[in-house]
Amino acid sequence: MISRRRFTQAFAAGLAATSLAACSAPASSQPGMKQPGADLRAGSGEHTSLGTIKHADAGAVSMAYAEFGPANGKPVLLLHGWPYDPYSYADVAPLLAAQGFRVIVPFLRGFGPTVFKSAGTVRNGQQTAIALDVVALMDTLKIGKAILGGYDWGSRTAAVIAALWPERCQAVVPVSGYIVANLKANLQPLPPAAELGWWYQYYFATERGRAGYAANRHDFNKLIWKTASPTWNFDDATYDRSAAAFDNPDHVAIVIHNYRWRLSLAPGEPQYDAYEQKLAAGATIGVPAITLSSDFDGAAKDGKAYRAKFTGKYEHRILDGIGHNVPQEAPRPFAQAIVDAAKL
Repeated sequence: MISRRRFTQAFAAGLAATSLAACSAPASSQPGMKQPGADLRAGSGEHTSLGTIKHADAGAVSMAYAEFGPANGKPVLLLHGWPYDPYSYADVAPLLAAQGFRVIVPFLRGFGPTVFKSAGTVRNGQQTAIALDVVALMDTLKIGKAILGGYDWGSRTAAVIAALWPERCQAVVPVSGYIVANLKANLQPLPPAAELGWWYQYYFATERGRAGYAANRHDFNKLIWKTASPTWNFDDATYDRSAAAFDNPDHVAIVIHNYRWRLSLAPGEPQYDAYEQKLAAGATIGVPAITLSSDFDGAAKDGKAYRAKFTGKYEHRILDGIGHNVPQEAPRPFAQAIVDAAKL
């Protein structure tokens, strides 16, 4: 899930994770533009296959990924979050492929068939380690520059790449805007209502939480799906297709480290220090960007809190009635944002 800092306003206003309220926002692109169309969920669930899963070297991992569209198409990388997987893009990817894009949808480290190449590699879930996996995948696939889109961990990863390696990013479409983790800011306490929404992060901070997640990850993650997207009526088959990705042997270690690192309860690795320091210093994103927000963002959905982080061509779109898993819940608006970002 996304950064604690981003939702101080929302939860402080009394919003709970189980019933995030839809908030009004301006109808212009500064800072918010309403996404047109009466049925944002149109097309959700039309596809139930990712096709043949491929593998490629990606630095520390052998990364599994799905590919759609022509090999010579404009590259798009779509990045999933936790607790989700590439099936979030099962409907988005064919829409983009039909318009001539080459779409790559990887399983991030700790998910699905993506595996570490060495048993001795630290199972590190920090943001720049995940981002460098994606950059390494681009290198192997000979993709010099791509449009990056994502939500949750995927949104953060796309933003990190756009901020640190803008030469690899033609444009970016991050759900919830700029959610790059700032360790110093994450040490600051939030109002009680805000802290309540992050119960699972504190659970993961304990050994009981690690053991509980390892034993109950199927039901645990289904609960997160329901609370993060309370109006999305997904069926068991939809959930189970993604839940298979949580059986990865490194899944628990990566998830636990990710959240403990973000709360400064677990160390990162020294080779990432320079990157993390640059991000902590307030790195901005200068490549073209379209940010998306949903009901999950609560009172922060107007995008004002992170507008200054995007210094290039920019639009912000609000998807009322949609939960956290934006591409799977609203595939056509998400795909359209990718198409439009390519033209900025």
